[in-house]
Amino acid sequence: MTHTIVNPADGTVVTTVDAATVEETDVAIERAARAQRDWARAAPADRAKVLRRFADAVDGALEELAALEVANSGHPVGQARGEAGHVRNVLEYYAAAPERLSGRQIPVAGGMDVTFHEPLGVVGVITPWNFPMTIASWGFAPALAAGNAVVLKPAEWTPLTSLRLAELGLEAGLPEHLFQVIPGKGSVVGERFVTNETVRKIVFTGSTEVGRHIMAGCAAQVKRVTLELGGKSANIVFADADLEQAAATAPYGVFENAGQDCCARSRILVERSVYDRFMELLEPAVRGVKVGDPADDTTEMGPLVAREHLERVASFVPDDADVAFRGTAPGGPGFWFPPTVLTPARDARVAREEVFGPVVSVFPFDDEADAVRFANATEYGLSGSIWTRDLSRGIRVARAVESGNLSVNSHSSVRYATPFGGFKQSGLGRELGPDAPLAFTDTKNVFFAVESA
Repeated sequence: MTHTIVNPADGTVVTTVDAATVEETDVAIERAARAQRDWARAAPADRAKVLRRFADAVDGALEELAALEVANSGHPVGQARGEAGHVRNVLEYYAAAPERLSGRQIPVAGGMDVTFHEPLGVVGVITPWNFPMTIASWGFAPALAAGNAVVLKPAEWTPLTSLRLAELGLEAGLPEHLFQVIPGKGSVVGERFVTNETVRKIVFTGSTEVGRHIMAGCAAQVKRVTLELGGKSANIVFADADLEQAAATAPYGVFENAGQDCCARSRILVERSVYDRFMELLEPAVRGVKVGDPADDTTEMGPLVAREHLERVASFVPDDADVAFRGTAPGGPGFWFPPTVLTPARDARVAREEVFGPVVSVFPFDDEADAVRFANATEYGLSGSIWTRDLSRGIRVARAVESGNLSVNSHSSVRYATPFGGFKQSGLGRELGPDAPLAFTDTKNVFFAVESA
């Protein structure tokens, strides 16, 4: 069975990819388990060297990886280069982990007590289609650094960069079968990752609905799980903020990657006294977003990933009733949708559900308490922004908003050196940051009795 890969900018066929069966998935998992045993026994310095060579191999293939992402995912080429560079940086960062993943010596009576961080074994990583190679690296890099093997199932629409990364890892000296990319349907390959007892942990990024299903399957085996799920993040703009800066940057807080981002600030909350002025400033910023050919270095927003997804995004804007203004998008072939700004009621569907497209809703609020209350009126809690010149307010609101990743006077959500993850229905566990490799280990405690002299 094969899956056809389509270029979302023009609808043409890029290539076809074989889809694995349950039996093929089981074979890959067993091979990974055998490779992991040798990898775990390797000296930490040797594992570190291989990961550094992997990072160097990615660095040498930045343009190739970017071109693949442009063709497969429709990412603007400048963004795609940055994503490939991010993968390199993540590998470089976690290449230092094998030699620093140390336990503790704990003072106890009657002897000596020490802890060890033992690798879990085989880790199953299931990645989404919106940021295929970057999110893949968040799973495989710290897992490999901690001494595990990785089997990775990319999204059906966007497997190409993950497949190339696995080849680069092998070329860099990763043992055969230690890091395998297994394309296929989620209901086949992903489901088998969950049910196969040799897989000791699942790392999943995707919808909350599928995340709940995976968590339930993992619970049956007491299998570890890290989930990064949906979002409906708020961008809160107070009257004392730098309105020009807040409005100029707001489009990039939601329209980057055509809004196909769990961290997208798809709700803009503006203090009522400056609401009209903010909207005046926002309109030219939105109309100025350059939407077009993702292979053009000047393009800022590309197409949506697939026709099915385009139809879903369009369903949130059935008519022009709540449309304040729009940007532009190409006509003709491809899966294009213009940057769109709505002013709906607070209880509208588009205000509650994750659109995952270039659609943002703007709402006025009355005071700080109202802003916090509305920001938290969602089942999600992944990211968000707060714009204010008042440091005390920034601290208060950041502590009060129920979200795992917040930025004050910024829209930044992800840094490889800091932890990333969500509150509430946005997920479970944390990725990235210095402690990420620990999430791929079991802590073993050993007591050594010592006879008194």
